[in-house]
Amino acid sequence: MDRRQFIAGSAVGAGALLAASRAAAENLPRATPDQMRKYVRDPGPKTPVSNVKAACSTDNAIVTETILKVMREGGNAVDAAIAGCMVQATVEPFMTNHTGTVTFLYYEAKSGKLYQLDSTGTFPADLPPFRPVPPMPGSGYAAYPPSAVIPGFMPGLKEMHARFASRPWASLCEDAIRWAEEGHPVSTFEVQVNEFGANFYNHFADGRRFFAPGGFLVKVGDLFVNKPLAQTLRKVAQEGPDHMITGEWADAFIARGNAMGWRIEKRHMTATPPRWIDPLRFAHNEYEIASLAPPQNQGLRIAITLGILRHLGIRKVQPGSAEHLFYMAHALRHAIYHAGFSGDPVAVADYDTAALLDEAFFAHSARLIRGIMPKVDLSRHVAMTSGASSLGGEATGAGNRLEKQPSGSCELAVVDAEGNWVQMMNTLQSGGIPGVVVGGVPMVGSHCTFDQPGTSMMQLLAPNARMRTVMGNTIVLKNGRPVLSLGSPGNVHCTVPQVLTYALDFNMSPYDASDAPRMLPLTDSSEMVIEDRLSPEALKGLAAMGVKVRAVGAYDYHMGSFQMAYRDAKGALGASADPRRMGVADGLR
Repeated sequence: MDRRQFIAGSAVGAGALLAASRAAAENLPRATPDQMRKYVRDPGPKTPVSNVKAACSTDNAIVTETILKVMREGGNAVDAAIAGCMVQATVEPFMTNHTGTVTFLYYEAKSGKLYQLDSTGTFPADLPPFRPVPPMPGSGYAAYPPSAVIPGFMPGLKEMHARFASRPWASLCEDAIRWAEEGHPVSTFEVQVNEFGANFYNHFADGRRFFAPGGFLVKVGDLFVNKPLAQTLRKVAQEGPDHMITGEWADAFIARGNAMGWRIEKRHMTATPPRWIDPLRFAHNEYEIASLAPPQNQGLRIAITLGILRHLGIRKVQPGSAEHLFYMAHALRHAIYHAGFSGDPVAVADYDTAALLDEAFFAHSARLIRGIMPKVDLSRHVAMTSGASSLGGEATGAGNRLEKQPSGSCELAVVDAEGNWVQMMNTLQSGGIPGVVVGGVPMVGSHCTFDQPGTSMMQLLAPNARMRTVMGNTIVLKNGRPVLSLGSPGNVHCTVPQVLTYALDFNMSPYDASDAPRMLPLTDSSEMVIEDRLSPEALKGLAAMGVKVRAVGAYDYHMGSFQMAYRDAKGALGASADPRRMGVADGLR
């Protein structure tokens, strides 16, 4: 992090700032060794939990602790998920916050029904998208912040609680209040993500002071205390989620937006309520997959990728071979492109979702992929042309490079003792005013675009329309019952189909499926970006096929971090967490 950025953004002199920064850094509270051991799980190998009565997997040991506590005290999976989201947004402000997006996929055991809730952030249909202008152009901060957006987090949790929860709302806020008041221990991973994401919160002094109190980023072992958030959450507990939808916090949010030139009114906070949707369901060999339906894009991308791979005979291919990777890279590329022909049916009534689920379409795409497999050895071609037509390492907007947007999202997998099954995401993406903090709640805005049929996040400005994004919630059923649920932040558009293929087609265990190398879709320059764990034979085979391989880290956190729950062949319940981030899986015995 360039500390000169913080100096440039301050109203005080450089000498005074440095002195204040050093004093603040020296006086930050520190976590105890016991707190670090108990609550900080660095990226690395993880141990799945098995044969439990209730299970969960989250991105943070503190969140896992809260979820198990709620279920131990008699709460159901939805109670536990709500409390987990509240805590997650408190202890991982670098990944999520209380104004972002919530997506929720739920299997209700007593009825056998599946439910989907879409509570993305929303754009007022009667206002142009608003991007606040940073006060100091050229100062080193990102020149163009994302767009401001109406928060979706609290409206989503409100709907979940009203429909499926069993515990009082206030009780589900208790742990979040305590962690905001007392502070959570800062991990190496948190510092790493804060450094990476600087340009997404550096637009205004609010964000700089929140993530870098005193002018410096917090250090490993610091306690990140957020007393203003504790005060906000106490009112959320007392008044319910409406405190941040139509209450005092909402008034402060509206006033701040108005002062910056965003002419929102109180009516905009509730103009586009969360939407209950039937999940997208489709067959994959002996399984049925349920995932997020339009306007969300995840289900279609999974269906297209797996459908093409079926017609390519993926189950007869050696996992990790050049043939497997070639097929996967091309199938993902097809899925991303064609998923652009979907969106919110409220805004466009004739999106032909059925056409994107047609077996003839999958077979046709498989023929196209087979048709471009070279008949000659292209190794020398690859050696002579690598880099000549590459677009470089930055994101192209087409979804085929490592994303340079904030990596912040958190997935939860929760199964209670009754067999109710939650797979959901809460994320900082698409929430609030970018770079601004209101009542202790940091916000990053939305990277949504407003054009179709582009393949990125998109919304058409129309009454009641919602944003099209790619979130990771998926439940796999066999004989009508869940056997696996999974989801991930980080390049979700392409990582979920890969893990499903490892698990369902290559018969890997859930943990091994999430551990296996992941890639991005093939680029227009025939480049494959993939984690650095390929065999020499696979590398040689890919070169012969004309594929230019660009390796990233062996376990790259931008490739996501899966939280998974499952039933094994004997019906025993278990959960696992991905090794790429700080996840912890655990259960009640």
